Amino acid sequence: MNTDINSYIQLDRKVEKLLWKSELLGSGHNGVVYLLPNNKAIKIFKDKNVCEKEYNILKRTNKSRYFPRTYNRGEYYIIRDYVRGERLDEYIKNKKLNKAICHNLIKLIKEFKKLRFKKLDIRCKDIYVGKKNSLMVIDPKNNYSKEVLYPRHLMKGLNKLGVLEQFLAVVKEESPENYKLWNFRIKQYLEKGIK
Repeated sequence: MNTDINSYIQLDRKVEKLLWKSELLGSGHNGVVYLLPNNKAIKIFKDKNVCEKEYNILKRTNKSRYFPRTYNRGEYYIIRDYVRGERLDEYIKNKKLNKAICHNLIKLIKEFKKLRFKKLDIRCKDIYVGKKNSLMVIDPKNNYSKEVLYPRHLMKGLNKLGVLEQFLAVVKEESPENYKLWNFRIKQYLEKGIK
């Protein structure tokens, strides 16, 4: 979060009242997220342009089961569904990767294609695992503007967690056409990082 004490974001009275009754969920590079009393979440951004970009992505994905629905937006905030569950990276550390999650990750990337994303990628920390291994995306970024043809950050994260080969084995079994591209690209990417 910005530590500049001269920073100030004007919020309307309704949102200010909600914040008095809310619980801090966390903060990141772009802003801070609170759980609201009505079981919704509010994300307050430092930069109104980032807020607008994220809102536009969430609005376009509003009917997808992989993204939280949005309810309201201000210049610096978005009110959306509260995403329950555990971050994918933490889930894997605590409970291990399983075939159902691998299957759902493949379906998630297919959903990105269906939504006409240019960026077919997401970081492990931006995916939450819910009941019955369901997945939900938080913090979508540059999905319609930045081109990434395979889930590079996702697989890089899985590699750091020591489960990349397990994931790729499921991809090979369920989606051979994706396996060929993804396996080639991630191996190439990881070899470059080693040199």
